[in-house]
Amino acid sequence: MEKINLTSWGDFILLGFSDQPELEVVLLVVVLIPYILMLVGNSAIILVCCLDSKLHTPMYFFLTNLSFLDISLTTSIVPQLLWNLKGPAKTITYAGCVIQLYVTLLLGTTYCVLLTVMAFDRYVAVCRPLNYTAIMHPSICKALAGIAWLSGVGNTLIQSTITLRLPRCGHHHLDHFFCEVPAMVKLACVDIHANEVQLFMATLVMLLLPMALISISYGLIVQAVVKINSAEGWRKVLGTCSSHLIVVSLFFGPSSAIYIQPKRSYGHSQGKFITLFYTVVTPTLNPLIYTLRNKDVKGALKRLLSRMRNS
Repeated sequence: MEKINLTSWGDFILLGFSDQPELEVVLLVVVLIPYILMLVGNSAIILVCCLDSKLHTPMYFFLTNLSFLDISLTTSIVPQLLWNLKGPAKTITYAGCVIQLYVTLLLGTTYCVLLTVMAFDRYVAVCRPLNYTAIMHPSICKALAGIAWLSGVGNTLIQSTITLRLPRCGHHHLDHFFCEVPAMVKLACVDIHANEVQLFMATLVMLLLPMALISISYGLIVQAVVKINSAEGWRKVLGTCSSHLIVVSLFFGPSSAIYIQPKRSYGHSQGKFITLFYTVVTPTLNPLIYTLRNKDVKGALKRLLSRMRNS
């Protein structure tokens, strides 16, 4: 029983940014403001996409899912981070850490697959416009979104469960600001080479495969536009795909740096700031990207605000 208590239960100490205490107050503000903006921006997108009938299309159905993922992923991390930044206490309960581990991996995996589905939607819109309605039927869109969510559930049930079963021998100082698989694996007091290989293989499937499929989708889009050889065609494609491409770059770029690069290619602090970027900054920028570069969303927001003023 003593061994179980040491290896399985008890609070975890999240070291986070405690090695740079002079930055904690600054980070508190830097994280809090984007978090509030993220909540407002993504909630607004979900609201207008649900209430405006002109946005009841596959593209905005997936965008609603993406905004919900942004809110959920950031909210699963930021409140605990803010609590730890504001005072000397840097702990998270075992139950809280387990929930955070399962939820963040579920949402992160779903995010990767959903961005891939959105790339497929853009491919059909540009390359198969006459068949778009038939291919991207509402039932098919719901099935594709369901696949994204089921992928997240499957990956987190496997990876998180395996990680939690590793013996920790009383180690509870987590060198991160939230409970994430790579950081949790490092607490193990046994040889973790097999776990690292398994994590890398899962990364290939859940990160590199979506990136490859997105690249293929946009390669086919470019190929189709080149054949048209029309400036108007290029403008249409840029207007249709640029927002999604920016979001893909902002998410996959930093997350790849964490999960794919060799462990010693960046310092601990650098890795934490990179993680902070794609879990806090990227979800905050997404609503701005989709509203500032999208006439449909801007028009829907104006119509919604007009109805609110007139009511």
